[in-house]
Amino acid sequence: MQVLKFGGSSVATPDAIRSVASILQAKKTNEPLVVVVSALGKITDQLLQCGSLAATGNVTYKELIQSITQRHLDMARELVPVAIQSSILSFIIQQFNELEDICNSVYHLKELSDRTIARILSFGEQLSSHIVSTYLNTHGITNTWLDATKHIVTDSNYLKAVVNFPATNKSIQSVIPKQSDGLWIVPGFIASDEEGRITILGRGGSDYTAAIFAAALQASVLEIWTDVSGMMTADPREVKHAKVISRISYQEAMELSHFGAKVIYPPTLQPAMQLNIPVWIKNTFAPEDHGTIIESNIVHTKGTICGISSIANISLISLEGSGMIGIPGYSKLLFETLASCEINVILITQASSEHSICVGIEASIATKAKKALDKAFAYEINRGMVNPIVVEQDLSIIALVGDNMKNHAGTSGKMFGALGRNGINVRAISQGSSERNISAVIASADVKKAINVLHEEFFETTYKQVNVFIIGTGNVGSRLLAQIKQQQAYLQKNANIQLRVIGIANSRRMLFEEHGIDLNQLDRLDSAEPMDLQAFINRIQTMNLRNSVFVDVTASNSVANTYADLFLKSISVVACNKIACSSAYNNYQHLKGMATDRHTSFLFETNVGAGLPVIGTLNDLLRSGDAINEIHAVLSGTLNFVFNNYDGTRSFATVVKQAQDEGYTEPDPRLDLGGTDVMRKIMILAREAGARLEMEQIVNHSFMPASCMEGSVENFYSEMERQEAHFKKLYTEATANGKKLKFVANYKNGEAAVGLQQIDPQHDFYHLYGKDNIVLFYTNRYKDQPMVIKGAGAGAEVTASGVFADIIRAASV
Repeated sequence: MQVLKFGGSSVATPDAIRSVASILQAKKTNEPLVVVVSALGKITDQLLQCGSLAATGNVTYKELIQSITQRHLDMARELVPVAIQSSILSFIIQQFNELEDICNSVYHLKELSDRTIARILSFGEQLSSHIVSTYLNTHGITNTWLDATKHIVTDSNYLKAVVNFPATNKSIQSVIPKQSDGLWIVPGFIASDEEGRITILGRGGSDYTAAIFAAALQASVLEIWTDVSGMMTADPREVKHAKVISRISYQEAMELSHFGAKVIYPPTLQPAMQLNIPVWIKNTFAPEDHGTIIESNIVHTKGTICGISSIANISLISLEGSGMIGIPGYSKLLFETLASCEINVILITQASSEHSICVGIEASIATKAKKALDKAFAYEINRGMVNPIVVEQDLSIIALVGDNMKNHAGTSGKMFGALGRNGINVRAISQGSSERNISAVIASADVKKAINVLHEEFFETTYKQVNVFIIGTGNVGSRLLAQIKQQQAYLQKNANIQLRVIGIANSRRMLFEEHGIDLNQLDRLDSAEPMDLQAFINRIQTMNLRNSVFVDVTASNSVANTYADLFLKSISVVACNKIACSSAYNNYQHLKGMATDRHTSFLFETNVGAGLPVIGTLNDLLRSGDAINEIHAVLSGTLNFVFNNYDGTRSFATVVKQAQDEGYTEPDPRLDLGGTDVMRKIMILAREAGARLEMEQIVNHSFMPASCMEGSVENFYSEMERQEAHFKKLYTEATANGKKLKFVANYKNGEAAVGLQQIDPQHDFYHLYGKDNIVLFYTNRYKDQPMVIKGAGAGAEVTASGVFADIIRAASV
């Protein structure tokens, strides 16, 4: 004996019903088959709407009935040969005449009872099963239509009836002999009480009907045919890479179905589990797919969890107060009150201090629950023994499910660590004693992000998806995008990182693409929407993507001021921009503290030395227990380039202009020439080393005439030309002494200074060519011979590579 159930999507169209026939044709065996059929797709909702419209006095229920009638007539006309259509068409018309009579009565009475709703909803399965039965009979698949309402006996809870299994089993066994090779078509969802009045088994009850028949007949297998190829590791509408679960235990399946997995109706599994009947979920439209087998004694060889599920539209009801501690009876009154109002509790959590109890319920009944609890605890609330009942809205539950979680340490830590790193706040936690389910209440706005984060953490061992937003497409930004484009395939193959650029902006335009911008089509930015910095930040926050990294490749104060808002959403920040880290010390510390508190990254390696590993090395020294005593450095690639190329044969202004044209200077070259940029860099290094240092505390021995620093950039260049004698004198004096000019930054004993120095040939700085930087760290471990970091310290390509490296570091957290 086999029992098969076909859901609404499996009978929604004539082609779908033909697919059902093909499946049954292939099932021809010597054992009997029972086929349970749902209503045509969406019909149950439409029937309920007919009753609701009639009850509110809205006459358009008649138009809706007519539309539903026509759909069924069209279905029958397409499936059944013309010569023998009259019987099924007459049946359909007769059924809808009866439905309209019922709705007319509801319209006049303005009353819609549960009993009437059950009767209205029953028409869907009655009609679909008759159409399927007739089609099969006319195409050589002989079958018998069986009225479920005559054999499934329930109580009189019309909308969610409780089955009388002894009476039901006896009735089903009397009409379907086990030794037969027949085929029975049965309408799902519907039953009747002992008085013969129509009841229904709850939404999704067709699955339950199939399970009832399977249990009564002790079937060898129960097959649930639907429009997906089995139960998935997560909702495929939310998680692109969700996988089919090939085998799963009854208990795991019940947990997943309870927490929102819509493939199977939760009560279905109970009758099957009691008799150890395998339940096989299959795809009507891809019958060759394996699907999911649900049975006992499943041993998962990989992973601790089998799936992730969720329940939306949850409210948390909190009862708390110091008067509860050590006093029995509060929990009893809470749950008795909710039970008396027929309010189902989905999740329960209680503090070990007994100071609070929190329950999760459906959001639609939260107001009803609060009103009842306020009344029940009025005495205690008035006397301050407990606080007024608190209701929190806009929440959802996410759940990890798996038999293997039992006795496997670390699953909870892995779950909450992944959520925390992505800024997903957990409002309540619950774990059953079976250790098969870990549930967490989170904001509904975070559900999609949370499910993807957890799926990536527990299932997607192939790669980690990182979503990048970049502001700044100038010299450095454009090269960064080119490097990302070049390395995307390499990173996915060799580093298990799928790097997607989701947003790009410059001073004029901004472009977003939720599934990743095609970096071969960056010209789309030119016609994208106008740039609005706050709108750009808001969009990043609203998209709420996992593993998000914001990249600032500007010199903008306004962009730097957005970092705190990004950290609040646990979005990592990679800053080429020096403004934030060289701002007031309190702001620098605040930003670093926020990043730490939010378990996210704040990386700014390129603030000092472009792509050189200066800050990273300094932090490695400190983390390993060393201490920074002195720092001596040439930190301006621009100034090093200028003094390496200035020999008096060309004007100093000409060499500076060459440095700017080759992309070595700040957008305003005066920041480099005046020493401001070097002051920022040595201050950042000193701060990273533990010093509390402000810009005004740094001594600047500037070599630039004051007149050069006034007015516009154009005035800057023209004034340098007029001051050429000053610059030539600096060069001539150093050359005469056998030395070279280098702009040096020093930090020692909490003090910092920058300025132009004559460097003799024995010094580490003497042989520093082109645009190179050099940093000497004197530490407790490197006392006599410093740790030296040397290399190109300016240029768009190396700076972009430093930013790129920070992005990868942020992605690897």
